[in-house]
Amino acid sequence: MWHFIPLRPAVLHSLHMTSGANSGAAALPLLVVIQGPTGSGKTALSVALARRFSGEIVSCDSVALYREFEIGAAKPTPAERTLAPHHLLDVLGPSEASTAGDYARRARQAIAEIAGRGRLPIVAGGAGLYLRALLEGLFSGPPRQAELRERLRALARRKSPGYLHRLLARLDPRSAVRVHPHDASKLVRAIEVCVQSRRPISALWQERGRDPLHGYRILRIGLDPPRPLLYSRLNQRARYMIDAGLVEEARGIAARHGAGIPALNSAGYREAMRFLRGELDPEQMARAIQQSHRNYAKRQMTWFRREPGVKWLFGFGDDPQVQQAASATVEMHRVTTCLLY
Repeated sequence: MWHFIPLRPAVLHSLHMTSGANSGAAALPLLVVIQGPTGSGKTALSVALARRFSGEIVSCDSVALYREFEIGAAKPTPAERTLAPHHLLDVLGPSEASTAGDYARRARQAIAEIAGRGRLPIVAGGAGLYLRALLEGLFSGPPRQAELRERLRALARRKSPGYLHRLLARLDPRSAVRVHPHDASKLVRAIEVCVQSRRPISALWQERGRDPLHGYRILRIGLDPPRPLLYSRLNQRARYMIDAGLVEEARGIAARHGAGIPALNSAGYREAMRFLRGELDPEQMARAIQQSHRNYAKRQMTWFRREPGVKWLFGFGDDPQVQQAASATVEMHRVTTCLLY
């Protein structure tokens, strides 16, 4: 419970005078961003904050955008979705293409609509590039070229694993370092930009300005649970996904939309497809999914630790103490506005 202490008029006048440079920023609506590795409890924390502060949640997950991808995407459960409004879940067909820039445009529109209703927008997710596109903007690269993208995907299917990454390393070594060898979508886009512009994408990043998100006070909350406990949760979650029907879900999506759609190359689905092709037995698939999730969590933390201005909470988002600390942080930012005005 927060207690407000009455301030003398002289003190109030001093607050207004000393905060002149920041008063405009304080008047802006608050935007809460919850980030952290997969399995850290971002959904639980976002739901708790949404219920506490009349908020609505904007998903920041590159697979949760797609319909039919349920088990492996670890989307919020139906029960969680009834506790708070969710946005940017199931907005794309399984075979539709989407980039970080596409996500940023959708997310900014959703945030503006939420804030316009006088509610608290809460972005929650672990897609680092998507989150950066939303908050900082991306450079304006050449448009997507469907024929070139399909040729690149066809080459990836015919060649040995890692072919696209090796190709990008020849075209733009600096960009290749930043893109994971299994991230087909980012590899295709990077190669596409290099081919169309006849220049490395890293050079274009430096030359062309971005379009950062304006009009909000942004509070970034990061979840950093103990690594051994996180890995244990991820191992258990992988087993649960398999028992819940991950393989059957992947088989059905591939049968309806083709085995080459990008989302089937994400963690969990990628290993299920290898099992369906006879490359892994059931136990090998389970261990591969566990390892893939652990590796993804490690990459996420490496990415997020480079991000500035994050309020880190050391624990899982479903921990009541972590939720209390996050609520206090949000409340403090809301109180700042009340004190200044």
